[in-house]
Amino acid sequence: MSISMYRLTVPMFQRGLASLKTYLDKAEAYAKEKNIDPVILVTARLAPDMLPLSGQYQRASDTAKFALARLTATDAPKFEDNETTFDDLRGRLAKTEAYLAGFSAEALEGTQTRQITLPGKSGIVLPGDEYIATFALPNFYFHVATAHAILRSQGAPIGKRDYLG
Repeated sequence: MSISMYRLTVPMFQRGLASLKTYLDKAEAYAKEKNIDPVILVTARLAPDMLPLSGQYQRASDTAKFALARLTATDAPKFEDNETTFDDLRGRLAKTEAYLAGFSAEALEGTQTRQITLPGKSGIVLPGDEYIATFALPNFYFHVATAHAILRSQGAPIGKRDYLG
C-alpha cells in the first residue's frame, strides 16, 4: 500500500508548524514570567555559525512551501526574512499554513515521479517521493527540532510532547 503524496506532505508540514506555534506561545509566556526581553529568545542560537530562532522558523516555512511548489511546478509565495518578534513569526506561520491549505490531494497526484532538482549547486535530481522522503521532510524537521533545542537551551519549558504535537 502506498501513501499519497498529499498525506506525505501537507499534513506533515502542518503538524510541524503547529509545534512551532506551540513553542512561540510557551516561549512568550516564559519570557513574560521571567522578565526576559523576547528579542533575546528570537535571536538566540545554539552555536555562532547556526541560524537564530527566527532563522529556524524562516527555513521551516521555506522548506514546506518550496517543497509543494517544486512538486506542483508552481511558484511559492515570497516572504521577506525580516521577522524579529514572536508576533512576526506567528504571522509567517499563518501565511505558510494558508498556502499549504490551498493544496488538495488531487493537486499532488502523480507528483511522486516528477523530477525535482535539489536546491543548491549539487545538481542532484530525484523523483518527487524520494525528494520529500530524503530531503524536504528531514530538512523541515531539522529546523523544527533546532527551534525546539534553542528554546530549551534558553530555559523555555517545552518538551517532547510539544514537539510531537
